[in-house]
Amino acid sequence: MTQTPIATQTNTIVIERIFDAPLALVWQAWTDPHHLMRWWGPENFTSPSCQIDLRVGGKFLFCMQSPDEQKYYTTGMYQEVIPHERLVFTESFADEQGNVVPSSYYGMGDDMPLAMLATLVFEEVAGKTKMTLTYVGMPAGENGDMAAMGWEQSFDKLAATLH
Repeated sequence: MTQTPIATQTNTIVIERIFDAPLALVWQAWTDPHHLMRWWGPENFTSPSCQIDLRVGGKFLFCMQSPDEQKYYTTGMYQEVIPHERLVFTESFADEQGNVVPSSYYGMGDDMPLAMLATLVFEEVAGKTKMTLTYVGMPAGENGDMAAMGWEQSFDKLAATLH
């Protein structure tokens, strides 16, 4: 099966979290490379590097590293940036230089599209921050389940950095 562009085969992941932190701090956690490196990646993963060009058309390159020191890169482009309200970006697997690569590059088979679409909505709720992630493009099945679990674990780590 050939990898397809975004959104032709989709499984939508929606995750809503309430963080006990001001909206400005949660926004910063997504937009400041030093803060993002503190929480990016699932449990027991680290983020040794992060580049962010936060503007419509700007790109990012995030690295997460497994406990056995395998590095995984993710790149994408910001489609919408509304400070403290909304971030929309594509997300793709990448090599260390930021070139988009198929999921098979990391041994994940080839059933995943070359790009997914992430939408983050931020809302202030009684001094806390409600954040909703809508992630479109993952196929149903094991890879989609693993992606949802990875996001949940990353957000657990994010919550811990906000204190």
